[in-house]
Amino acid sequence: MHKSIETINERIRDGSARVVTAEEMPAIVSELGEEGALKEVDVVTTGTFGAMCSSGAFLNFGHSEPPIRMERIWLNDVEAYGGLAAVDTYIGATQQSDTLEDQYGGAHVLEDLVSGKSVELRATSRGTDCYPRRTITTELLLEDLNQAIMCNPRNAYQRYNAAINTTDRLLHTYMGTLLPDSGNVTYSGAGLLNPITNDPHLRFIGSGVPIFLCGAEGMVVGEGTQHSPGGGFATLMVKGNLKEMIPDYLRAATMTGYGVTMYVGLGVPLPVVDLDVVRATAVRDEDISVDLVDYGVPSRSRPVIRSVNYTELRSGAVEINGEQVRTSSLSSFRKARQVAAELKGWIEKGTLQLALPTRPIDTTKTVHPMHEKKKGPRVLDIMDRQFVSIGESEEIRAAAQKLLKGETNHLPVIADNGKLAGIVTTFDISKAVANPGKACTVKDIMKKKVVTTTTEEAVDIAVRKLEQNNISALPVVDKDRHVIGMLTAINLGKLFGGRWLK
Repeated sequence: MHKSIETINERIRDGSARVVTAEEMPAIVSELGEEGALKEVDVVTTGTFGAMCSSGAFLNFGHSEPPIRMERIWLNDVEAYGGLAAVDTYIGATQQSDTLEDQYGGAHVLEDLVSGKSVELRATSRGTDCYPRRTITTELLLEDLNQAIMCNPRNAYQRYNAAINTTDRLLHTYMGTLLPDSGNVTYSGAGLLNPITNDPHLRFIGSGVPIFLCGAEGMVVGEGTQHSPGGGFATLMVKGNLKEMIPDYLRAATMTGYGVTMYVGLGVPLPVVDLDVVRATAVRDEDISVDLVDYGVPSRSRPVIRSVNYTELRSGAVEINGEQVRTSSLSSFRKARQVAAELKGWIEKGTLQLALPTRPIDTTKTVHPMHEKKKGPRVLDIMDRQFVSIGESEEIRAAAQKLLKGETNHLPVIADNGKLAGIVTTFDISKAVANPGKACTVKDIMKKKVVTTTTEEAVDIAVRKLEQNNISALPVVDKDRHVIGMLTAINLGKLFGGRWLK
């Protein structure tokens, strides 16, 4: 049996179409079988509601009197792009306020506009013969704009990796706050409701397909940026009329320590034309696996701890090395349900009909990393290879003498096996001298928990370690924790002066 999309649209028009959500479909297939489900169901609606950073809107303000060619533009102190035509701009969701920083950004501007609030437009220009005005400041409502077109370069990820942190410190990431020592797991996505999960080969999701976008009818433009279906990470570029959207499905947010983002509600209707669609839309949470990735490794290629599925993730805990680690979602399954349900209602009322893609989306593409002709500096390039160290059984007086003689403020402490055991600083020595008799050897006063670096580590990462731990030096160690150098603020000064290149 096969149904055409024309037949389905005819049923939508006459009110006889059977529309179900992707959450309902597995039970229907289980009850009726695949053939029975194909005969019974005409449309499956999907939905997701989560942080979609790669979002924003094109705005047209209309011309002022006298006219201005806006070259720098701010909306509520959030800078928007000024490289378009005279009174057009694009404001990105993650752009932060010049004054409020990560407490307010482009996403908040869009939410304010959709919520009916006024927004301050401020712009400057060098002035030209045809656009003589140099500055403008005014208040605008969404209704005052000629066009407000949401255009999101990358939405509706096919899947997201789950995140964990195996380091001993707290991490703030776009996957939320990750507790140290594998203290929690975060994840995103709507599982069995997720749009592309229900059409993994993108047969019915492509250019021109109508969708639910932030409470309004939108459209798929085509593949999204970073579209990588070959690795299971397909994305969509979508658009819609901001003036028709509602704040229930467009919410600004701030990820602590990371920055501004925007939560977007998005749903795609799928025509049930054959058994392949029935099988794809009968997917269950236990069928959808994702990698649990260690975000404690500051690299593009982070290690995978294990594979987990959405049933495990949504249960509240997953097992890692014999222990139950709690999970939390960064997206809202409840709101995803609402998206799928609202989209279902639109179709049942006949206000939205289906369309096949005017142009298919590539399902084989795999993204590649950035092409870097010149690598950034490594610790190896600027570290001190000549350094002073001390044994853990040596007296504190010896450490003090070495610190003075070596013109350094940090002494790596070496154990009898030749490995790094700790570190002492001039401050540690000062405290010991101020409290005589309480400590005798270096081992008594050294810090055993030492933040280190390696020769191949990027300087940017090493600098972040210094900042996060409020320290001014890092021992450079090999894979066996033998000290082979030191990285200090003085070395970084050479880097910033460009002298490391010599």
